[in-house]
Amino acid sequence: MQFTHEHREIQKTLKRFIEAEINPHVDEWEAAEMFPAHEVFKKLGKLGLLGLTKPEAYGGAGLDYSYGMAMAEALGHIDCGGVPMAIGVQTDMCTPALARFGSDALKREFLSPAIAGDMVGCIGVSEPGAGSDVASIKSQARKDGGDYVISGQKMWITNSLQADWMCMLVNTGDGPAHKNKSLVMVPMDCKGIEKARKIKKIGMNSSDTGLIYFDEVRVPQRYLIGSEGAGFTYQMLQFQEERLWCAASCLQSLGNCIAWTVEWAHERKLFGSTLADQQWVQFKLAEMKTEVESLRALTYRACELYLQGQDVTELASMAKLKAGRLNRLVPDTCLQFWGGMGYTWENKVARMYRDGRLASIGGGADEVMMAIIAKTMGLARTGKKAS
Repeated sequence: MQFTHEHREIQKTLKRFIEAEINPHVDEWEAAEMFPAHEVFKKLGKLGLLGLTKPEAYGGAGLDYSYGMAMAEALGHIDCGGVPMAIGVQTDMCTPALARFGSDALKREFLSPAIAGDMVGCIGVSEPGAGSDVASIKSQARKDGGDYVISGQKMWITNSLQADWMCMLVNTGDGPAHKNKSLVMVPMDCKGIEKARKIKKIGMNSSDTGLIYFDEVRVPQRYLIGSEGAGFTYQMLQFQEERLWCAASCLQSLGNCIAWTVEWAHERKLFGSTLADQQWVQFKLAEMKTEVESLRALTYRACELYLQGQDVTELASMAKLKAGRLNRLVPDTCLQFWGGMGYTWENKVARMYRDGRLASIGGGADEVMMAIIAKTMGLARTGKKAS
């Protein structure tokens, strides 16, 4: 996959926006444990950046998925992990199934405002007893007249405390676990929804994460995305884009972490020379940069095949796995080289150390990625279906 002049211009536009509208406020938002999503998303919407890959009929740019990858990579210029993740939820996690399978009326009601930045969305899959094991969700939607009546709870939901709507995975039948689920659009101001708690996390602090209760929440059955019972399949397809986004969004930030450490190593005096003069430091930083470029090659290849219409479940899972591992390895190694300065709260490497840890958990844990890869290799022919 090669970035064209158009890809680079989108990245330059986003980088300018980040430098002017986001990074000056990151420390404030981190301290507040929330950023003003509606305000930021509206500005991104005016720049046309929330619907790059979405249909033009609904306000999108109608570009191919490589432009979404270019945007994800450029989000790495943000000086924290929480804001990029919240933007990624809007562009690549809660809207792909809606854009691909939703009715025209549904897309006009929910997708168009999301692309414009007038509505904030969230994706409701995880529950207290079902994170990576998507098939085990317990939330139910029963039919009553022309409505679905939804009861249950969702946990670890990014953007949910500010969201206007949720793309919610619920059980709509009693059949097999992979065929009884549906994706339903749920306005977050419906009666019976309780935003019970903002979850305090060790990182990603500027991103709000909620525990949400649903008690006999009524929504019209026309809010169903696509076919009833196909929700698990739709969510698995949605995960492909989410996992590619996760990998792409790490590339710039990991590179930044290494670059900051190289600069520090030249300044830090040690035993009559500098930290950068130590061969061990040179080799470790060289090795980590090589690992990041390997992730880039894997991610770009997966995107290229995805553009060709191929199933990239295996490659997307590999990229997600590798991204999670590097988000642990690179900041940890760099923080060690920063010494005591790295062990301070305001240090950007320390923030990456905290924020990056989520990459091996969210969107499917490392172990789930390995189970998927093992299955595609023909090693896991039986047992529960991985998600």
